[in-house]
Amino acid sequence: MTQAPTPTADTVRALVRSLLKDTSKDTSKGTPKDASKASENGTAGPDVRPVADGHSTWWVGSRHVLRLAPDREATVRRRRELRLRDLVRPHVPVAVPTSVAQGEWAPGLAYTLDTKVAGGSAEEHDVSAVGEADLAGLLTGLREVPLRQAEALGVPRVAPRSLEALRREAGRAAELLGAADEFDPVRLQQLTSAAAVQLAAQAGSAVLVHHGLTGEHLVVSADGRVRGVVDWTDAVVGDPAEDIAGLALAVGSPAAVRAATLAGYGARPCLRGLWLARCDSVIQLAGNLDDALLRVRLRRAWEAILLERVTELRGDEI
Repeated sequence: MTQAPTPTADTVRALVRSLLKDTSKDTSKGTPKDASKASENGTAGPDVRPVADGHSTWWVGSRHVLRLAPDREATVRRRRELRLRDLVRPHVPVAVPTSVAQGEWAPGLAYTLDTKVAGGSAEEHDVSAVGEADLAGLLTGLREVPLRQAEALGVPRVAPRSLEALRREAGRAAELLGAADEFDPVRLQQLTSAAAVQLAAQAGSAVLVHHGLTGEHLVVSADGRVRGVVDWTDAVVGDPAEDIAGLALAVGSPAAVRAATLAGYGARPCLRGLWLARCDSVIQLAGNLDDALLRVRLRRAWEAILLERVTELRGDEI
C-alpha cells in the first residue's frame, strides 16, 4: 500500500487556497473571508496552523477547521461523519460542525473544511450548572436519533464492554500506579466482582453514542455553557454508559452523573458509566505515567458522587 504523504503547512495552504478560489464566486455559501485576506497577493497564502501536535487537523483562519484523513479507514469514517452530523443536528441542542467543502487531499484520502464552533474546550473552561443542562440535552438528543437511520449510514453497532473484565485489568494497573505512588489500589475495591456483574448493560438499551466526549471535543464558552460537540468519527450504536464515562473524564463524575440523570438515565447506567471511567482512567495512566492530562482525568473520574451510596439496584431500573 502506498504511504500517504505527511501534510505540511505549505501543502495545506495550497489546498485551502484552491478551495477559496473555488468558493469565491459564491460568498453566500460562507467563504472563509478571514483566511482569504492573507492570500490576496497570491504569495503568503491563508493562515493555517495545526490544531495539535499531529498533522491531520488544521485551523484555517479563525473561522474554519480543515480535517485530513490519514488513511483509507479514516476516509470512510470522515465521509460517514458528514452524513451522520446531518442526522444528529436536529436532535441535539448544541452546535454540530457544518462542512463548507469536501473532497480528496491525496488519492483516496478525504478532507473536509468545517465551520469552527465558537468557544474553547472543556479542558480550558469549566462547565457550569447551565452547561450541565446542555450536556443533558445532548444525551437526550442522542437517545432520540433513529438507530435504523444511523446504521443505514454505516454507523457500526458495538456490544457493551464487560465491566468485570475491565475491573480485573484496572486492578493490575492500579498495582502499578500504587508502586509509583500515583494511586491507592484499595480504592478500586469499591467495585466488587458482584457489583460489576450487577452493572452490566441492559438488553435493548442501545442508543447512538458519540464515543469520544473528551474535553477537546466539547466546545465550552467562557460562561460554562456547552456550545457544541465536534468529531463524530467514532460514533457507534451501543452502550449509553460509554458517553457518561466520557463526560466523567472530561468534566468530572458529579457533573456527568447530574447531566445523565437530567437526561432521564437511572442509577444503573450512571454507575456503570462512572466505573467505566474510573477503570479506564487507571488503565490509561498506568500506560503513560508522564501524561499530565491522564492524571487530571483520573482525578475527575474519582470525584465522589452521592449516587455511590446506592447499594442495591432493582432489576427494572433503566
